[in-house]
Amino acid sequence: GDERSKNMQDVTVRVVDRKRRFFYMRAELPDGSRQERSTGVETGGRKQRKEADRVAAVWEAELREGRFKSPSKVSWSEFTERYDREGLSGLAPRTREKAWGAFTLVADILKPTLLSDVTTERMSYFTTALRERGRAEDTIAGILGHLKASLRWAGAMGMLNNVPRISMPKRAKGAKVMKGRPLAGEEFDRMLAVVPLVVGEPAAESWDHLLNGLWWSGLRLGESLSLSWDVPDTIRIDVTGRYVMLRIGAENEKGNRDRLYPVAPEFADMILNVPATDRTGHFFRPLGQRGGVLKCDSVGKVASKIGKRANIVVDPDGGQPKFASAHDLRRSFGLRWSERVM
Repeated sequence: GDERSKNMQDVTVRVVDRKRRFFYMRAELPDGSRQERSTGVETGGRKQRKEADRVAAVWEAELREGRFKSPSKVSWSEFTERYDREGLSGLAPRTREKAWGAFTLVADILKPTLLSDVTTERMSYFTTALRERGRAEDTIAGILGHLKASLRWAGAMGMLNNVPRISMPKRAKGAKVMKGRPLAGEEFDRMLAVVPLVVGEPAAESWDHLLNGLWWSGLRLGESLSLSWDVPDTIRIDVTGRYVMLRIGAENEKGNRDRLYPVAPEFADMILNVPATDRTGHFFRPLGQRGGVLKCDSVGKVASKIGKRANIVVDPDGGQPKFASAHDLRRSFGLRWSERVM
């Protein structure tokens, strides 16, 4: 063992361009043999070559220090931890959270010991199991998308000899595009009318403010509750320019870049109607019956209670009818604006 470790100090790894999509790296081993694998870095100019050299240096260090494992011996936990450290680094926290959610489901359903236990056949079984658990088709597609990206990365890193083929599910027979539907103006008025009956008079004003905001802004519920004038690490309101804008930091944006987004005129009016002296803290603060500001999960449940009390059914199929929720207000916004712009 000591002699082998000593010999491995002589390993060298070089980047080679095989005129394929990715740069490859070649390890020259002490016994005269060679090993090759993809760097996972697309061929290109100086920047891409520098990144490929970095990946090759990591592999060389692993070989020299005896940390390299053949693909047949890489455990599932070693793979997920390394992918989190290297493959997910720099991505938005929400993306990392979703990837780990997919890994947790694989561990629960397939119970792999080794990464190589995750085969094409097992992934087909995994998809079926998700559907049997009642997961929506779009949810399944999202989970499989994260797994597909991570397993391709494992193949590029030489951790997996045979990357399983993952068939992204076509919509199952009878599956719906939406779990709800846009609301008519009269239905939205009914929701507002029953707010005091659901949350009580003291909290009703804060809920009128939130529901109107969702109706006019098109924001997701989580985005609306993150919206603020001056709270760090939130979606910030910017009224310094000609138009009202939302400033979304990289950590809250799918593209991982700071961005400015315009808002619809009606929502801009809501924002500008707030007196300058009150422009601090979160924009929406829906209250519970005991007076405290509710968190996102609780807000969603109360919004659904309001839709049920107003008797607005957005999906009559299935065993239980689905009543209007906060997300149906976003759908309503989308429908209205689809008739106004391209």
